[in-house]
Amino acid sequence: MIRAKKHNKKIESVLITGITGSGGSYLAEHVVNNHPGVAVHGLSRWHSTTSDNNLAGVRKMVQVHESDLMDFGSILSVLKETRPDAIFHLAAYANVRASFTTPNAVLSNNIIGTSNLLEAIRLADLDPIIQICSTSEVYGQVDPELVPIKEDAPMAPASPYAVSKVAQDLLGRSYFVSYGMHVIRTRMFAYLNPRRADLFASSFARQVALIELGLQDELTHGNLDSIRTIIDVRDAMSAYWEAIIHCQPGEAYNIGGQTSISVGEFLELLVSMAKTPIRARVDPALLRPADVTLQIPCVDKFTEATGWQPAHTFEESVAHLLDHWRLEAQWILRKQADEASTTLTR
Repeated sequence: MIRAKKHNKKIESVLITGITGSGGSYLAEHVVNNHPGVAVHGLSRWHSTTSDNNLAGVRKMVQVHESDLMDFGSILSVLKETRPDAIFHLAAYANVRASFTTPNAVLSNNIIGTSNLLEAIRLADLDPIIQICSTSEVYGQVDPELVPIKEDAPMAPASPYAVSKVAQDLLGRSYFVSYGMHVIRTRMFAYLNPRRADLFASSFARQVALIELGLQDELTHGNLDSIRTIIDVRDAMSAYWEAIIHCQPGEAYNIGGQTSISVGEFLELLVSMAKTPIRARVDPALLRPADVTLQIPCVDKFTEATGWQPAHTFEESVAHLLDHWRLEAQWILRKQADEASTTLTR
């Protein structure tokens, strides 16, 4: 097995691709709040559909650089300017269901963008720790005999998005093998991320909050039979940090929580927490052409390498998610009221 020596230098600056996105912004917050001596840089596209609002709490403590991973020159320029000690590669088109509708866009962005990043790092003659933040979707529908899923389980992607993440994963490994670059691959299982509305948990919480305020009549959902192991997004980001400190370049590591639950059971839990009765129905448009229904990780390799443990209980994570969307729903209600008032006064 090819092995690169671990870095022994202090991490004084990091670069986060997709820093204004849902995961990247939480990671920026984690670094700023827990490692105040580390300079935080981030890449964000000028035409990004995500909002700087995600960084509202730490915006003055991070430096966001306008760059597009599809534009090699802009990446190279930022790398030469920032010269980070560690790079977290989170930027990606990450909507699994949407990837069936626009597969070429997802494949092109995620694969070529990662290739551009790795090649720019090489040509800039930098030697950072690079974390390719991948996903459990690379495993696809795993044989129940291989559950809990270990890192050596076959990769069998079931969606264009998952195919793109397999390619990112293998690109990272190839740059480690070919050039000795310090690439660590992490495969994150399901997490509760309030800032990412397309995840099933966030979608459910958002709809519950809107129904509570009379802004929506019923909750719609897709397949409820899938089983997921849940981790809090804040714990997920702390795990990413521990990975760059303790994990071995060239290796892949599963990261996940401690609570396994079906999507349907999660919906029932949120409905039980609602302040008003919730009617729910399946929406055929939310069903995927191919679904991954059993995602339970073995995280022994990661915990043995890092000693990491989640800091938030499942109950705390669910409450955090629902509280976030209740605040968002209140903002939507106020906005609608302001618009109605403006219309009446014209």
